[in-house]
Amino acid sequence: MTKRKIVIATRGSKLALWQAEWIKSLLLEMGPDFDIELNKIKTTGDKILDVPLAQVGGKGLFVKEIEEAMLRGEADLAVHSMKDVPTDLPEGLHLSAITKREDPRDAFIARKGIKSFGDLPQGANIGTSSLRRICQLLNLRPDLKITQLRGNVDTRLRKVAEGEFDAVILATAGVKRLGFAARITEILPVEVSLPAIGQGAVGIECRVDDEFINGLLKKLNHEETSVCVRAERAFLKKLEGGCQVPIAAYAKLKDGRIVIEGLVGSLDGKTLIKDILEGDPENAESLGTALAEKLLAQGAGKILDEVYGH
Repeated sequence: MTKRKIVIATRGSKLALWQAEWIKSLLLEMGPDFDIELNKIKTTGDKILDVPLAQVGGKGLFVKEIEEAMLRGEADLAVHSMKDVPTDLPEGLHLSAITKREDPRDAFIARKGIKSFGDLPQGANIGTSSLRRICQLLNLRPDLKITQLRGNVDTRLRKVAEGEFDAVILATAGVKRLGFAARITEILPVEVSLPAIGQGAVGIECRVDDEFINGLLKKLNHEETSVCVRAERAFLKKLEGGCQVPIAAYAKLKDGRIVIEGLVGSLDGKTLIKDILEGDPENAESLGTALAEKLLAQGAGKILDEVYGH
């Protein structure tokens, strides 16, 4: 049975809509006769804007309502930023495809007069709500003043332009996708800011038993990205990290091998536990798990217990 009508569930932010429209265009290339509509869903994460996500319980805040809509049959697939997707998915749903990754690194966007991260004055005010970014920045520059900053990309860029912040840190992928690449002062190397798990990749979730949709999405899966992101997610799962924990990981394929680097940091940036493993791409997930175990053996568990308030 060929379905002509396909409903894509998405958040309503500009970036989420850009991603959903992009997937829609790829699906229309496969089947020009499809009637594809977007079902915009407001998630808990979109409703709570005045509280740091870490305090609300970071896991699944941007996907829960979308997943519920799919399970009710109100949407056939959902398009997510991979870094928002929890490591455990509801029964009946799975990640059917992960698309080719955009630049996974963090972007440093500064006010006029600041030419690079190294150019920041003493005590500069940086806007970010990511604990992962905060711990890494404070590790390099304990003098920085970090201010919790939420809201969409436009809002954050405006606050820098108006001088409310000396700089903000955002995901390069989102900044590029929204057409703001020219605003980037510097793309931070992974040695300075190791990316979030799955950063830069778009994931497509659907019902496990929907053969038609799974058949379509299989064609959108980018194998190299998928292998790398699976390794990063296995690392995160072992550490039980929601998106609001100072955990970072980045995997890449090099000469036929997968290399994954992981990090767990204390909130004040004083302790960063980092390590790297490489192995066979076929063992991507067990490699991610092994890296997490390596960090736990080096004391990462103690840091995470403090963050989770155990």
